[in-house]
Amino acid sequence: MSAMASGPLLLALDQGTTSTRAILFDIAGTPLRTAQRELRQIYPAAGWVEHDPEEIWEASVQVLREAAGDTLPAAIGITNQRETVLLWDRATGACLHNAIVWQDRRTAPVCDRLRADGREPFVAERSGLLIDPYFSATKLAWLLDALPGARERSDLAFGTVDSFLVWRLTGGRAHATDATNAARTNLFDIHTCAWSPDLLELFDVPESLLPEVRGNAAGFGTTDILGSPVPVAGMAGDQHAATLGQGCLEAGDVKSTYGTGCFLLAHTGTEPVASRHRLLTTIALSLDGRTTYALEGAVFVAGAAVQWLRDGLGVIAHAAESEALAQAAGESGVVMVPAFVGLGAPWWDADARGALFGLTRDTGPADLARAALEAAAHQTADLLDAAAADGVRPALMRIDGGMSANDWFAQTLADIVGLTVERPAVTETTAWGAAVLAGLSVGAFSDPAEAPRPPGRRFSPRGDPAQARTRWADAVARTLTRPASGGEEERQG
Repeated sequence: MSAMASGPLLLALDQGTTSTRAILFDIAGTPLRTAQRELRQIYPAAGWVEHDPEEIWEASVQVLREAAGDTLPAAIGITNQRETVLLWDRATGACLHNAIVWQDRRTAPVCDRLRADGREPFVAERSGLLIDPYFSATKLAWLLDALPGARERSDLAFGTVDSFLVWRLTGGRAHATDATNAARTNLFDIHTCAWSPDLLELFDVPESLLPEVRGNAAGFGTTDILGSPVPVAGMAGDQHAATLGQGCLEAGDVKSTYGTGCFLLAHTGTEPVASRHRLLTTIALSLDGRTTYALEGAVFVAGAAVQWLRDGLGVIAHAAESEALAQAAGESGVVMVPAFVGLGAPWWDADARGALFGLTRDTGPADLARAALEAAAHQTADLLDAAAADGVRPALMRIDGGMSANDWFAQTLADIVGLTVERPAVTETTAWGAAVLAGLSVGAFSDPAEAPRPPGRRFSPRGDPAQARTRWADAVARTLTRPASGGEEERQG
């Protein structure tokens, strides 16, 4: 730890899809100590993705203790993979089933039926979300149906990962979530900021299962896992925490995070904006009774495509190798559509599957690495096209997440989206956002704008991406299992 650290220390727990990390920050936003554990992915059937809840819990405790070391932080902030569903026994804290991960597609037939019944406009108006297996409601309904007697039990608790961790950290004293995580369930009315009785009825979810919804810095109890009581003071879903960590606090600010997937949030201020082009309307943050909103585009596979090259094909040994390979590759015309778990925004095709186009006998690992990185850039451009059609046209896009450290990718992203791309000096913006929320709760900051954010590096667009964008659009059209809806046709036309 730096001897220069002064003032309160803030500990962030970042429980993600592929790993669990904790970072100890000083008040200036400098990471002082980091601990991390990889998270095993469980695939019980095609399109199904699960996590072991006990593995999540044990890793969380380990990394919090390691990152804290011999110091006692002023507060803990939590940020988490969103939409992932857990169901546990209130008396024992034991989960009844593995966590069903946000990427899981097992409820696609249920979602298809609800859409066919004309329910999507109602769901979108109340929750800001579309009907898709991505969100929590149909996953929870599946659990309640799959576990005998679960619907009749009054001693069960539902939560996304944040709620589960708070329950365990506080010894069962707090069953709570925050507004950003609640807003990703398909069960929360983003206008009244409360659980919706009508949505609960539609998805057949008992209200008794649900956690209390609090503001992002409203406090979530205390934990003694570090030896002495420490407040669990702030909490937000990972993309919302990253939005705060990037300083995207005003209408028009846009950030895009590149981890397992890619998530673009465009801040729209204090009024929710209904997308006409199949983006999501979501809560950006809820602080001191003030709720702000954002349009969001969710891409299910970004860094996971590079992980697939490493773990699935074995063409690289480390994800970082993708940068050098992509730089070495020429313009081969190879296009990867990484629809391994369907396509997210703006297509929302749960049945689409991954595809490679333009392969020749000369295609090699470098071409695949380049295609995987370009796919994340093209999917981001699709999201920005949809946002522009909804009236949001930023001049700058801030990026973060593991892939953002790749200079070749950052420059290619700027080229393809046609915008200046800014990468922060410290790319741990998701964890920093959680730390800032904790700091706000305990008085380390009086306003989110006070949180330090050192200037980073900017990448300016070069050249004309039209030819590459045409190849990408053709590849996506060949991958979709159903025709694009009106919004996509308008954009493509």
